[in-house]
Amino acid sequence: VGFWDPVGLSKDGNVETFKRRRATEIKHGRISMLATMGYITPEVTGKFPGYLSPSIELKFSDVPNGLAAISKVPAAGWAQIIAYAFFVEFSSNNFGWVDTGGNFDFSGKLVNAANKQGDSRAPGDVGWKPPLLATDDAELKKKRLNAEIANGRLAMMAIIGMFFQDGLTGSAWGDWALYTDSPLRAFENELGVQAPVGFWDPV
Repeated sequence: VGFWDPVGLSKDGNVETFKRRRATEIKHGRISMLATMGYITPEVTGKFPGYLSPSIELKFSDVPNGLAAISKVPAAGWAQIIAYAFFVEFSSNNFGWVDTGGNFDFSGKLVNAANKQGDSRAPGDVGWKPPLLATDDAELKKKRLNAEIANGRLAMMAIIGMFFQDGLTGSAWGDWALYTDSPLRAFENELGVQAPVGFWDPV
């Protein structure tokens, strides 16, 4: 598709706004990749042994996978999660939504100010070089950064799909047998409904 901007967000040619949006896209992509793996990993490898919260006798195995876990995590656990999120933002070297002084960057002004001050970092560059992935080879770096953006976009779609299926069925994997109240099942027993497509109404 080349440069794909179906709703014309970049048609004004504002480089600073483009960089801010790209930095936001990369950050959301990274979070979504972690979230997607967070859904998949416990299903494949199982959960940690022992207690998540010894004080309330809550074991890791007691916490369900997916959205159902939200109500099971104790308040102290949520406090730790939020504190870590703030730590990540504060440590992004004035290149994110919160600067090192604790100022929120809802409009992207901090990123734009950093650019004006001669900050040559690319969007998403927060000063950390992941082992085995960082490289000084310009072509290889470009290839890997493009792969990160593409994988991040895919992960954003994937995690939304998992949330949707989890909300409908209680499982991120969307077992069709669990869609008992889905309007898609309204006509599945009508005459003419046959395998392999079942009730087929593509338009």
